[in-house]
Formats: sequence, structure tokens, C-alpha cells
Amino acid sequence: MKNGRDSRDTYKYVRSDSSALDKVIDVHDVFVKRSKLRVFFSYIGRLILLANLLLLIIEKDKSSIGSFWRLFLGVVSTKLLQYKPIKKESVVIMPSFGVQLETHYWSGRIDRKFIPMGNILKPVLNECVTPVTCYWSLVLVLRDEDQLTLVFQKLRPPIKILVPVWEALCKSTNLEDHSDSLK
Repeated sequence: MKNGRDSRDTYKYVRSDSSALDKVIDVHDVFVKRSKLRVFFSYIGRLILLANLLLLIIEKDKSSIGSFWRLFLGVVSTKLLQYKPIKKESVVIMPSFGVQLETHYWSGRIDRKFIPMGNILKPVLNECVTPVTCYWSLVLVLRDEDQLTLVFQKLRPPIKILVPVWEALCKSTNLEDHSDSLK
């Protein structure tokens, strides 16, 4: 059953409750919209690298510093034009057990991380400021851990998507008085 939906330019948010189990499982999915132009540029970057490698093999007698710079620039351009193969990231909240963080890739691979509910001290909305950009992230403060755990490992969804997930995490960890900390 779909409860909430929010579409942005890059991300789509879908919240699903399992109504058959008395809403025991709460699933929050953030989908990445696949850009055909980005995939095209990814293939162009790979072709540039392949052409540079073939040119280096053909000119093996005349190898010089310039050919190695060409190879280096080919690797850099391929890395910059690389397509990020993430399909969606999910947060599965099971209040009596814990939280499962999932990353789904277009290749079919799924990375999962389970965090028991007893280890979660508090979910926190964190504003990350760098010299170039500013964005929001959702993190979990865990018991006996020095570092914060990112809920969305690879994606940087906007704050409008993060707030419902944060509220559900606060509710499941019995932190009902979270309204004043959002202001």
C-alpha cells in the first residue's frame, strides 16, 4: 500500500506499509531516475579509454611521456563520466527487531546492513557543509560506535524526502518528542 510519494528531478520517494502485519514493517524507498544522457556519456568515456589503450598498444615502439599522459587523461575522463549504477536505496524499519539499510544496483546486486534496534541511540538529520556545496543527510547515532552511520550510503536525497524517514525512525525508536528538534 502506497502512503506517501514525492518526486524530484533526480529522486522519487515511495513509502510502503505492510498492512497485513498490522503495520509492523515500514519500508521507505528512494529511487534514482535513470538518465539516458548520463549512460550515453558513460559509454563515451569508456570508448575514449579503450581508444587510448589501443593507441598505446599500437605505438608501443614510440612510447613516450605523452602517451602515458594520454592514458592518464583517458582514465580520468572515464572516471568523471562514470554512470552510478544505483537503482534505489531502502530503509526497512521493523520496530521490534531493528533497521535494515539496503542499496539496490541496476546489475541486480543488493547490499544490506542490519542494525538492531537496541544499538540505535537516536536518528539525526545532519546538515553537511563543504566549501563547494551544502546538503542534508540522515544518520544514526549507534551505541558503542565512534562514527555516525549514514542511512542513505550512496544517495543524497533532498530534505523533503529525508524528513518522513527521520520521523518514522524516531517513532520506531520511541523518540516521540522529535518535533522541537526539527526547528
